[in-house]
Amino acid sequence: MLDLLRRVVQEVNGAADFYEALSIIVTRVKGALDIDVCSIYLKSPRSERLVLMASEGLRQESVGQVEMEVSEGLVGLVASRAEPINLENASEHPRFRYFPETGEERFLSFLGVPIIQQRKLLGVLVVQHHKARRFDNEHVSFLITLAAQLSGAITHAEFTDEIASETPMVSHVNVEAIGVAGAPGVAIGRAVVAYRLADLDSIPDREAPGVEEELARFAMAVNATREEIEGLKARTQALLPAEEGALFDAYLLLLGDSLVHRTETRIRTGQWAPGALRDTVRESVRVFEDMEDAYLRERGADIRDLGRRILSHLLPAEDAEGDFPEGGILVGEDLTASHLAEVPIERLGAIVSARGSGSSHIAILARALNVPAVMGVSDLPVSRLEDRELLVDGYRGRLYVNPGPELRAEFMRLVREERELEDGLRTLALQPAATRDGRPVPVMANSGLLADIRPSLQSGAEGVGLYRTEVPFIIRDRFPGEEEQVEIYRQILASFDPMPVTLRTLDVGGDKALPYFPVREDNPFLGWRGIRITLDHPEIFLPQLRAMLKASVEHHNLQILFPMISTLEELKESLILLNRAREELLDEGLPVPMPKVGVMIEVPAAVYIVEALARRVDFLSIGTNDLVQYLLAVDRNNARVANLYDTLHPSSIRALELIAEGARRTGKPVSVCGEMAADPAAIILLLGMGMDSLSVSVSAIPRVKWVIRSFTTDRAEALLAQCRLLENPEQIRSLLNNALVQAGLGGLVRAGKN
Repeated sequence: MLDLLRRVVQEVNGAADFYEALSIIVTRVKGALDIDVCSIYLKSPRSERLVLMASEGLRQESVGQVEMEVSEGLVGLVASRAEPINLENASEHPRFRYFPETGEERFLSFLGVPIIQQRKLLGVLVVQHHKARRFDNEHVSFLITLAAQLSGAITHAEFTDEIASETPMVSHVNVEAIGVAGAPGVAIGRAVVAYRLADLDSIPDREAPGVEEELARFAMAVNATREEIEGLKARTQALLPAEEGALFDAYLLLLGDSLVHRTETRIRTGQWAPGALRDTVRESVRVFEDMEDAYLRERGADIRDLGRRILSHLLPAEDAEGDFPEGGILVGEDLTASHLAEVPIERLGAIVSARGSGSSHIAILARALNVPAVMGVSDLPVSRLEDRELLVDGYRGRLYVNPGPELRAEFMRLVREERELEDGLRTLALQPAATRDGRPVPVMANSGLLADIRPSLQSGAEGVGLYRTEVPFIIRDRFPGEEEQVEIYRQILASFDPMPVTLRTLDVGGDKALPYFPVREDNPFLGWRGIRITLDHPEIFLPQLRAMLKASVEHHNLQILFPMISTLEELKESLILLNRAREELLDEGLPVPMPKVGVMIEVPAAVYIVEALARRVDFLSIGTNDLVQYLLAVDRNNARVANLYDTLHPSSIRALELIAEGARRTGKPVSVCGEMAADPAAIILLLGMGMDSLSVSVSAIPRVKWVIRSFTTDRAEALLAQCRLLENPEQIRSLLNNALVQAGLGGLVRAGKN
C-alpha cells in the first residue's frame, strides 16, 4: 500500500493538467483495490455545490453533470461531517439520494472520505462495490491516508488549471492565491520564474521565440549529450566491467528517437525546448514508474538523469538569467538571497515565494529593499506563471493571477497611493523621532553590510541598533581574520560617529548556516546556535571581540550585544571573554575603552530572569522574531504554520511588558530590534510600554517615525490597556489599525483592507 501511495502521489504531481490528475487517482485506486467504482466529487468555488469530477465505474456522461448541495446525499454527509462514512448497503441510509444518470443503483457498499487541505474541504473521495459489505479497516485507512496525501496535489493541479486551461468549475481572471505577508506594499507586474540550471521541475512554461530555432537548439543539445555519454563510456571502458559499462549503452538507447521525437512534437506546438523536454521526461518517467518490475521502475531515474544532461546543454549559464523586465515580479519555489543577487534590484517590482514565511531571510531582505513580498503560497504552480500578469498584495499575503480590469484598476490606484506616501515621508525621515508630547524614541537601523551605511544615513537613522556581524562571515568561504573584521567594524563605527552602533556578536546556527562551518541538527532552532557556538569556540569568539574593541579605539560609539542568552552563566562567561580580550589589547599598548554591553532577549527563559540579566549589563535589546517564535512554538519559516505566527498574540505582548518592567526597575534602557518594531500597529504598543528606542530596516524608518510622531505617550498607554482586555490577535490588530486611521495614518493600513 505504501508503494502504491508513493506512486499515485508522484503521478498526480507530474500530471499535465487538472483532469489528468483526477483521472490518475480514480484509475489507480480502482485498479489497486477490490472495488467496482472510484469517484471524486469536488466543491465548486462558484456554487459551493459538490460536483462529480472524475469516476472509474460510473457512467462517464454523468461526470461534470451530477451536482448536489453539501446538505444532501451520502457524499454531502461525508462533506458536512468531514469524516469517513462506511456503509454496507448505501440505499438503506436515510441520506441516500439516487442519481439515475450515474448507474450507481448496481452498487450497494459505500465508503466516502473527505479531502481536506489546511482545514478547507476540497471534496470527497468515494469507492463502491456491488456486494453488500462494509469495507475493512485497511481500505478505510488507505483512503484516508491517500486523501490527506493528495489534497495538496489536487489543490496544485486545480490552481494550475485555473490559470492555464478551460475548466468549467472556475473563472480565469482574478485567480487568487493565499500566502502570508512577507513585506508591505502592492505591485503589478509580469512574473519572472527563478529556476535552477539542470533542474527540470523548476523549468517554467514559456513560448518558443521561434519554432525552427528551438528545434535546432534542441538538436544541438541532444548531440552534445550523446557525445558526452560516448565520451564517458570511452573514458571508463578500461575501468569498469563490461556489464557496468553497458549502462552507457542503455543511456544512448534512451536517447533514441522516441524521446527526441516527442520533445520535438511539443516544440512544434509553440513550447520552448526546456519546457517541452520537461513534459516529455515527466511522461516517460510515469510510464516506467507504473511498471510492476522493480528494476524497470528504477529506469525512471535514468530518464530523469538523461533529461538533466540535455537540459544542461540547453541552458548554458549565460542564457539562464535573461532580461529582467521593469517592475518584474520574481517568483520561485524557495527564493533565496542568491536569487536576488541575480536580479537588477532597481527593476524588481515584488517577490513571491512558494515556501517561507514573513520572517524568512528573503522576506527580511525584501523589507530592507522596500519591495512587496508574499511568502508561503504552498500550492503555487510556479512553472506555469512565467510572463503572467500578477498583482501582489504584501499587506495581506495575497497574489492574483490574470487580473480583470476592475481589480487591476483598483491595484493601480493603490500603487499610486504607495508612491505618494513614500514621497511624502522623505522629509519626515530626516526629523528626529519623538512622540507628540515630546518623548524621544530614537529610530535606528538594522544592518549587516557596509553597503547599508549610506542608505541608513540618508534615511535619517539615529544610529545602528543591530549590526549583524554574521553577514560578513556568511558571504565568505572562510572565517574572516581579525584584521579583516577590524576594518569592517571601524568603517561602520566611523560612519555613524558619534551616534551609537550596536555590534551583535556572531549569531549563526538555526536558519543561518556558514558554508564552511556546517551545523546539521534535527531541530536547529533549539540547537547549537548563537552564543552557544561562540562560547564553545573561543578561538572564533575572542578574535571577534578583539576586532570590535580595536575598531573602537578612535571611535567611542561601540556597543556590544550578546545573542541567544538563556542563562546567567552564559552571560558571565561572555563577559569574562570580553574582559580577557580587552586586557590582552591593553597589554599590547592599545587604549581600548570599555564599551557598553547588552543582552538580546529572544529566549523565553531570559524573560523570566530579565532583572538579573539587566543588573549585569548596560542595556537590553529585544529580538522579537525569535522570541515570538519560541513563545508560540511556531517555526516562522514553515509556511504550514506561518499563519499562527503573530507578534500581537496576547502572550507576546505580555512577555514584552515583563521585559520593559524589568528594565525599568533596574534603570536600564531597552530597545526592540525585531521585525515587530516596523509594524505600525505594534509600534503603538511599544510606545505604551515605554520602550526607549526601535531598530528597523532602512526602508521602514520613515514610516516608523511617522507613527511615533503621531501619538502621545498617554494615548499609547491607553491603547495598551485596552489591548490587555482582548483575547485574540485579530481583535488587537483591529483596534490598533483603527487608532492608526483616526490618527491620520490610514495609508499604512489601507491596502490591507482591500
